[in-house]
Amino acid sequence: MNIACHYAIVRFTPFIETGEFANVGLVMLAPGIRFFGFKLLVNRYARVTNFFEGLDPKVFKASIGDLNEEMERLDLILGQTGSYDKEALLRIWTELIKPRETMLRFSEPRLVLAEDCTSKLHELYDYYVGHNFANKEYQEKLLERDVSGWLRDAGLQNKFHAARIGNEEYHAHFPFVAGTEEHPEKIIKPLNLNYTDAAKIIDHGGQWLYRIDSLKKRDLLPPQVLFAVKGPEANEPTPRGRAQGEIVAELKAKNVIVVSHDNVAPILAFARSSPATLPPPDSR
Repeated sequence: MNIACHYAIVRFTPFIETGEFANVGLVMLAPGIRFFGFKLLVNRYARVTNFFEGLDPKVFKASIGDLNEEMERLDLILGQTGSYDKEALLRIWTELIKPRETMLRFSEPRLVLAEDCTSKLHELYDYYVGHNFANKEYQEKLLERDVSGWLRDAGLQNKFHAARIGNEEYHAHFPFVAGTEEHPEKIIKPLNLNYTDAAKIIDHGGQWLYRIDSLKKRDLLPPQVLFAVKGPEANEPTPRGRAQGEIVAELKAKNVIVVSHDNVAPILAFARSSPATLPPPDSR
């Protein structure tokens, strides 16, 4: 059964003068089944407070705490009485999300159909507040877009194409390959290691180490391979930095050239180069 769910995004707007806001929560009402739910960013809110320069984090914490208490009271009221029919619930909804002169405001109301309202509430929260679309695949697509633009500006866009390297036994996909799939000449692979968790850096980097190693063992990898890596500095004295350094060191041990993603010159030098003029492996 598809249930009609009304929802609105909670927006934090501390500076009325600029109109800038950050999504910090979501509220939902399904009057047909008397469902009311909400989810607010009450923890791990540094991304929001850092966005608004000069804002005391206590301001956000107090505002979101007050709204959370208000939503809990409303949830309790709606859950304890059966006196509200569908029309009454919609009136309460309209009153709840009406424009207000506070730091926390609601977006325009929206409507979505769902089989399970709680699941849909969390799904929408993860999208609008958690930015779950910005996963590792999405981030690497952004890095690939950067490299594609640099190659295009250098007149090298026709030299590289996306291709599957390998055979039926083992293969991997790369976004920038010179030559044919049967006879690849060189590879450029942007790699995102810019995670807050060191374990994710090791896991994602390890996936590509395995792919490189598996192709090399089968003599399927061209000798010219460059990884353009985005992440913490390899010598950063933190778990993230050590994880980054570990992945970079292992890539270099496999004769992969590693450079920083934002270091455009060696990437283009590699793209233009012949085997005799390749940039040194430690050009990161």
